Amino acid sequence: MTREPLKDSFGRVHTYLRVSVTDRCNFRCVYCMPAEGLSWKPRDSLLRYEEVGRLVRIFAEMGVTKVRLTGGEPTIRSDFAQLVGALGQIEGLRDIAMTTNGHTLARLAPTLAKAGLTRVNISIDTLDDEGFTQITRGGRLARVLEGIEAAVDAGLTPVKLNAVLLRGDNDDQLVPLVEYAAARAPAVELRFIEYMPFEARWHKSVRSGELRERLAAHY
Repeated sequence: MTREPLKDSFGRVHTYLRVSVTDRCNFRCVYCMPAEGLSWKPRDSLLRYEEVGRLVRIFAEMGVTKVRLTGGEPTIRSDFAQLVGALGQIEGLRDIAMTTNGHTLARLAPTLAKAGLTRVNISIDTLDDEGFTQITRGGRLARVLEGIEAAVDAGLTPVKLNAVLLRGDNDDQLVPLVEYAAARAPAVELRFIEYMPFEARWHKSVRSGELRERLAAHY
């Protein structure tokens, strides 16, 4: 079955869909949420996997070919590979990607790749152990690094690393992150993304122009 293409008010046809499968996360990153966490949605208010599959199938009939699964942290939903496998059976869907913090990826990457996942974006803001624990409020850097390597080995490439640099917190990680990714190119790509404040700006961003100047001076 085909439906009318998915168009916005400017007449642009869209072929890319993002699906948030949960609002929960196993990190408490300082730029994302308060230390005590948030008031999570009741589990029965989240879309069941069958409902996600039905919606994605409808969007695929409207011309969507790429889907990204996000959260919160999507991998904390039980039997997450089951959802990936169901989406992989949808006709016309060519790309199933995921944005994750990578904390459980060393264990899950082979299973998710086999189920039909094609790519991953992994959040990593520092290569300093202590700094990583402080920013994530409890995450372990070694587990994320293992997850990156597992994703590469599973063929979920290019693995895209998302880094948020905050002035005075982790902006000293600019060159280490670049060199880490460069040593693993082209299987690994690094992108610096903007700190997005919500109601209040607790941290200071480092503008892209300054990042380019610092990289030019270093190299």
